[in-house]
Amino acid sequence: MVKHIILWQLKEMTEQEKQEVKQGIKAGLESLQGKIPGLVDIKVNAEGLASSNADVMLDSTFENEESLKGYSVHPEHVKVADSKVRPYTAVRVCMDYEVSGE
Repeated sequence: MVKHIILWQLKEMTEQEKQEVKQGIKAGLESLQGKIPGLVDIKVNAEGLASSNADVMLDSTFENEESLKGYSVHPEHVKVADSKVRPYTAVRVCMDYEVSGE
């Protein structure tokens, strides 16, 4: 199994715009569950504590590294990323790592 974790900081915008963007990112990415081969689980957390310095976190799990690579170019993912994520994010940090089965 492979974990794919992303943290985003959003661009400058009003608090209302930020909440709308966060919900759009969450709805868009979580809607990919069941649509992409090898995607085991996908969750978005957009309600961090005040101590956070990121606005949105993607926590996703894939069967293997190949399925993660397939996800990155899958048309459904690209559509969500290009319409709901990339236009609104200023900073993106990613960590991918292997996890053993439990």
